[in-house]
Amino acid sequence: MKGHFIKKISIILTALSFLFCPFQGLSSTSFALSIEEEQAMGRQFVARIIQHYELVDDDFACNYINGLGQYLTRAVETKYFPFDFYIIKERTVNAFAAPGGHVFIYSGLIVLMENVDELAGVLGHEIGHVSARHLSKRIKQSKTIGLATMAGILAGVFVGGPAAQALIVGSQAAGTQTRLNYSRDDERQADQLGFKYERTMGFDPEGMIGMLTILGKLHDTSPYNIPTYLLTHPPSPERIALVQSLLSNSPPRIHTKEADRYKALFPFFKIIIKAKCLEQYEAERLFKLDLKKSPESTLPHFGLGIVYQRMSEYSKSIYHLKKAHEGNPDFLPILTNLGKSYGMNGQDREAVETLEEVLKQDDENSAALFLLALSYENMEQYQKAIRVYERLASFRPVKKEIYYHLGLSYGRENKLAYAHYNFGRYFQKQGQFKKAKFHFQKAIKLSKNNRPLKKKIEKEMGGKLPQKKESTPEHGKERGRNNIPGQAHRFRSGLFDLKAQKLQE
Repeated sequence: MKGHFIKKISIILTALSFLFCPFQGLSSTSFALSIEEEQAMGRQFVARIIQHYELVDDDFACNYINGLGQYLTRAVETKYFPFDFYIIKERTVNAFAAPGGHVFIYSGLIVLMENVDELAGVLGHEIGHVSARHLSKRIKQSKTIGLATMAGILAGVFVGGPAAQALIVGSQAAGTQTRLNYSRDDERQADQLGFKYERTMGFDPEGMIGMLTILGKLHDTSPYNIPTYLLTHPPSPERIALVQSLLSNSPPRIHTKEADRYKALFPFFKIIIKAKCLEQYEAERLFKLDLKKSPESTLPHFGLGIVYQRMSEYSKSIYHLKKAHEGNPDFLPILTNLGKSYGMNGQDREAVETLEEVLKQDDENSAALFLLALSYENMEQYQKAIRVYERLASFRPVKKEIYYHLGLSYGRENKLAYAHYNFGRYFQKQGQFKKAKFHFQKAIKLSKNNRPLKKKIEKEMGGKLPQKKESTPEHGKERGRNNIPGQAHRFRSGLFDLKAQKLQE
């Protein structure tokens, strides 16, 4: 427990260093990396971050953070990269801009926020680092290091703690790390650009002051020895003074419908983050306290509904989600989660009715569609499930679980060529290419004269497939809700235990 706590503090200090730490930077404005090189580094960086952290996987939360981020980027004059925004499920107070337009924010920072203006201020600041290509300029003195190595060094800088030591090895890497921190001028420029983006798009830039104040207090009250590089950072009062100066010299901000919409939805966004990212019993305690203050309030009921899902107390979850829906019948994520809890409680008919109500209002709601298909699958209505899964497979990006459940459903309909084809796609998405190849070859063998299916398989494999005889127990013929070993009610458990699937052997 102590080691875990020390790791948290180490990561917090690293977070603060990236928001405040000044290193004398490069005076040149030339870029060390081409657009293509930085995008390639960005992809490798994201892959490394995913190895160390769990990203928030909630459709509403992800759509909200990406929608808000994309909306702010409309004010960017020159976009070098397409932007992507991620939420890391971690209590650390941090946010950072990675190479190639990837912006990360930790759930721990979101929980501290009071309003959307603070969130927009943080995102605007990180967008400023991207649009000014600060990382490319930082990398200039380390041009001789390969992209993959540099991606690892950057990941180590941002991740901090023990994980950083695994990523940053060797004297060359250690020396490079100190040159990658943002300079005082970088931070000032990112603040100025973030201010511009926020005000232009209808948010109150004073939210930047709120966040700087919170981060400054965290820095000042740390009981641990602060590394030297933190001691030389620009103090938060200096940055606050800059924002205050910009506010005093700027015309009144404009109001936009989009900004007002994000403002109205922010409390729901924050509730979802708290409910899904805080420790279960901590979140339960906080929501119960809110409920005591306001028994009929929608938000704590909604939060408790999600928390009780996590705790597998589905009857309680259903009760609180119903109460939340009564208070706000127009907010579809409440109804979607209610459908999910019904399904997890074995009430598939109620789940179908609830989710169909969601789809009447939003027929492309991917979360509701997936839950609906799972309920059809549980009810052994495999043709209906297949229709919904195939529709989801046409959306982009496709979650790997879609292919997995298509494989199960086709198998139970005894359409084994399609079952193997979709298991192949699932394993290919997983990066398990040997297993993917095995399933594709089985699909080829079973497809016989089905030329369209063969062409699809060949396209997935990037060309003609070698014909190879392999034997394995055929899968998917057995029917029934819970009769696959290890797959007992996948809907309720939320797990996909592939050990039970004979096809992967």
